[in-house]
Amino acid sequence: MSNRLDGRAAIVTGAGDGVGRGIAIRLAQAGASVLVADINEDAGESTAKAVRDAGGRAGFLSCDVTIQTDVKRMVEACLGTYGAVDVLVNNAYSGSPAARVESMDDARFEHQFRISFFAAKWAMTEAFPHMRLRKWGRIINLCSLNGVNAHMGSADYNTGKEALRAFTRTAAREWAPHGICANILCPASTSAAFRRFADRQPALAAAARDANPMGRIGDPEADIGGVAVFLASEDARYLTGNTLFVDGGAHISGVPWSPDLPD
Repeated sequence: MSNRLDGRAAIVTGAGDGVGRGIAIRLAQAGASVLVADINEDAGESTAKAVRDAGGRAGFLSCDVTIQTDVKRMVEACLGTYGAVDVLVNNAYSGSPAARVESMDDARFEHQFRISFFAAKWAMTEAFPHMRLRKWGRIINLCSLNGVNAHMGSADYNTGKEALRAFTRTAAREWAPHGICANILCPASTSAAFRRFADRQPALAAAARDANPMGRIGDPEADIGGVAVFLASEDARYLTGNTLFVDGGAHISGVPWSPDLPD
């Protein structure tokens, strides 16, 4: 374990699996105390236990980030347990079957916006006064190349993530004088969502992998987590409002993404 984040307290939402789990483990390895927040209690407890078993410090909180009072309780729990909220990683995700734009009703968009946009907005505004008081903070929001490239079949997800990107950039501009850095990660990772997608459309998943300049889809812990540690550290103190594509170069020319969608 390193000491890059010694004395720092972090929240990671959706940390029970995939990218969230990988980031939580790497933050703890760098010395941070981590609050693992997830709606899935078994998965969340598993991540927290993995951190503790490796000698790190982590606790689990059952949290539905689509409920504003749950998000408030999450920030309060981190403050009560660790005395601060230094690092906030908004990663929680909810998948839905691919569908055409015209077939998506408002309820689907509303749900996606609650988890992709409002959950992060609520957490950021709850954490902000505490970060401002300490004149130090790191916000890392997980977005997606899906939205940047307007991939088919996921207009609700794409729109929610692009709204979060715009919000993050504005917060970065307004909060920079307080020593708070806010950045966006767009990963390509073998997350739970990617595994489900690969099960449904193996040929398309294989095409995405083969088209990646590095010829593989990233590992949540080894490939994504380390970048999050950098963004959470003092080394990233002059980096804010940026989108980092941690995707093996997939963003350079895009990847094949034409799923079979029902009419």
